[in-house]
Amino acid sequence: MKKIPHTFTIVFFLILIAAVLTWFVPGGAFLRETVEVQNADGSLSTREVVQSDSFHYVDSTPQTWQVFSSLFNGFCDKADIIVFILMVGGAFWILNNSHAIDVGVMAFLRKVQKLNRYAFFKKLGVENIIITLVMIMFSIFGAVFGMSEETLAFVVIFVPLAISMGYDSIVGLCMCYGAAHVGFAGAILNPFTIGIAQGIAELPIFSGLEYRLFCWLVFTVVAIAFVLIYAARVKRHPEKSPVYAIDDYWRSRAEEQNASEVVYSSPLVAWIVYGVISVVLVVVAVKMPTTTIAVGSSSSEMVILPVLAGLFILSAFFMLRKSVHFFILDLLLFTIAYLVVGVLGYGWYVMEIASLFFAMGLLSGIADSQSADSLAKLFLAGCKDILSAALVVGLASGIIFILRDGQVIDTILYGLTRSLAKTGEIASVGAMYGFQTLLNIIMPSGSAKAALTMPIMAQFADLIEVSRQTTVLAFQFGDGFTNMLTPTSGVLIGCLGIARIPYATWLKWAWKPIVALILLGFLLILPTLYIALPGF
Repeated sequence: MKKIPHTFTIVFFLILIAAVLTWFVPGGAFLRETVEVQNADGSLSTREVVQSDSFHYVDSTPQTWQVFSSLFNGFCDKADIIVFILMVGGAFWILNNSHAIDVGVMAFLRKVQKLNRYAFFKKLGVENIIITLVMIMFSIFGAVFGMSEETLAFVVIFVPLAISMGYDSIVGLCMCYGAAHVGFAGAILNPFTIGIAQGIAELPIFSGLEYRLFCWLVFTVVAIAFVLIYAARVKRHPEKSPVYAIDDYWRSRAEEQNASEVVYSSPLVAWIVYGVISVVLVVVAVKMPTTTIAVGSSSSEMVILPVLAGLFILSAFFMLRKSVHFFILDLLLFTIAYLVVGVLGYGWYVMEIASLFFAMGLLSGIADSQSADSLAKLFLAGCKDILSAALVVGLASGIIFILRDGQVIDTILYGLTRSLAKTGEIASVGAMYGFQTLLNIIMPSGSAKAALTMPIMAQFADLIEVSRQTTVLAFQFGDGFTNMLTPTSGVLIGCLGIARIPYATWLKWAWKPIVALILLGFLLILPTLYIALPGF
């Protein structure tokens, strides 16, 4: 198999291709106007939109040395999103270093396995309950904060677990990696895909939440059903598993010692962190006792911050008595809760969300007894780990600068409009969805694709009179499912390597359910064309 080029290489060649286009594609421009649009909370904001039937040809501006300045312009234009990605990546690296998520997962599994004592749960099958609950959990992680690379740490836990329950390594991989990426595709609050795409499309961040929640639920149920059916077949006839011989490695391997290496403790510094956070939350609750939460076109005033403060003080106290790991998990849970309140109640965007996660990461590290130098090193390690994803956002944005400065981006839009508008809304949206799905095979970075495609797709949606939210949905679904097939995904190749599943074996098994999910995604996009949905 030929070596697949690096994402940076692909994007840079796209910049060169864009520059070449400016020499051959006629220059053109649409007239644009600023209009008022209604936000999810009912307030009004302005948006620049393309005027229909206003296209006219202009002198083109062929691009040459601008292929280099476009990188600088792209980095500057997307500086807020680049910094956002780095801050969140660094924060989660600190949190992951505490092993809190590992401890939480293992504690969850131990508690669920105790249900075997009850006849009702024994009849349902405790193994089925474990698979279902674990997949729901990881699907939520993927949908809420874009868990992807983090699944690498869990493959070594869930593959042996699945085999110990009579299944195979494919079931174990689906429990964590597969579920997280199904959730990633059906993103609810994923800041790396939904947050960036909606920001670029000039939509209220996380708007259209209700329908995306429904889509996530449908995807997750279908994925769980498929895995349960496959798992039951493997348990009846283990020798029919495509990885039966390969799994001899896991069947002969001694029990993993990862969980036993964790030292459970409640250090004094964690209690100090707990006290400081509690005081801050109480002060905030007193100053802002009520919050107007807007979901879709409806809004209501709630006493949400005092309730969250009280729940945190109580739950964190008992969690910290058990171990600092459970306290950090509790902190993560409430960080997500405050993120939701901030977005829906106070209009938070990337700066506020990044600051919230940054604070969570620092507080998690301090509670875990990390020194200041250690926190700095962990944060930088997290930034380094996600640096390529952050930089490729700016790199991809450079393509738009080349097309825009070359006066050809509107010509391309006009050509797309003329070729697709006559085919109808369904075909046009299907073409956008298919384009995003195929592009994801060679460019798995959701942030990069959002920066590359959303500026064009959002305006294209205006021209064919389709909601910009629909284009975000097409991007979101197209960005997710083929992550589980493409060999350009380092996460997929890494997880397969840990599970010892050959890529060809995985591809032969996985292509059918993933194609089914892709088709299901297209069917779920169609209602947005004909039904008045909140946020659409």
